[in-house]
Amino acid sequence: MTSFRTLLARRLLSPALAVIVAAGAASAGAAAQTAPRDRLASLLTQPSMNVFRRFTVDRAKMIEFYGDVLALKPLPPIGMPGGSQMTRFQVGTSEIKLTGAAPGRQDKSGAVREVTGLRVFTFFFPDEAALTARFKAHGFAAPEFRDRESGTRGALVTDPDGQWVELVIVAPPAPPEAFARLEVGLTVSDLDRSRAFYRDFVGLDELKPVESVMLGTTKYPYRHGTTTVNLWSFGSAVPANTYTAGIQYVISDVEAVDARAKARGVTIVTPLGNFSAGLRTIWLGDPDGIVNYFAQLTRATRAAPTP
Repeated sequence: MTSFRTLLARRLLSPALAVIVAAGAASAGAAAQTAPRDRLASLLTQPSMNVFRRFTVDRAKMIEFYGDVLALKPLPPIGMPGGSQMTRFQVGTSEIKLTGAAPGRQDKSGAVREVTGLRVFTFFFPDEAALTARFKAHGFAAPEFRDRESGTRGALVTDPDGQWVELVIVAPPAPPEAFARLEVGLTVSDLDRSRAFYRDFVGLDELKPVESVMLGTTKYPYRHGTTTVNLWSFGSAVPANTYTAGIQYVISDVEAVDARAKARGVTIVTPLGNFSAGLRTIWLGDPDGIVNYFAQLTRATRAAPTP
């Protein structure tokens, strides 16, 4: 009988994301040409990153919001111990992975500026009227859109569990890839330390700072493929939430991640180990403890048929 851990390893790259595997070697090679070998970006095999989110509300409400209202493409769920599930949605080559929080968890929440952690998911849409209509049809308040940077319009809303979600409308004509990207926003306590972590340790491409109309502050973007990590800070005297959301990277050499983390003194949240027969992982914390989770799939796992 297929174990949960083996099933999870096989489904980490679903058929819908098979292009990631095909592009893996080329992506890693291109990254190696642009990122020094001591940066982890040279080892990334997926042309994007994934994000995970732990929630406390009814799963059906989360599926309705991300699947029916935002109209993200659903992927097959993964069975979890105890009869629960990991619910997954696709954005380009990225995955949004939703799982239930541990019973009794009471993690900090509030305005984006009030708590450090992964605070914002940003999605891109072509039609403001159609998106607004879906919100209303499902009983959600209509988003309040306004002009934002780069000639786009945007609105900030929360999902049923309080996660902030930025909706960005890209005016036509826009190519399909404009909507196949994902951004995540991190509220951090020390910009210099966080920028060094994502630039120098992870090795993401540093882009020019942007003045965020939605947040009223400067955001510092770091990109790999179709995923951008935006950093901003409102000071250090705020509580932290390091549990409810984090970033996942698919990588070719997780032992190298472990060695570099130890050499750089990076916090190891969960040590290097075999998650299953075909999946090795290590969970690291950025300077604020925000989880950066690295997963290496073996050749056998990549070739295995999906159950």
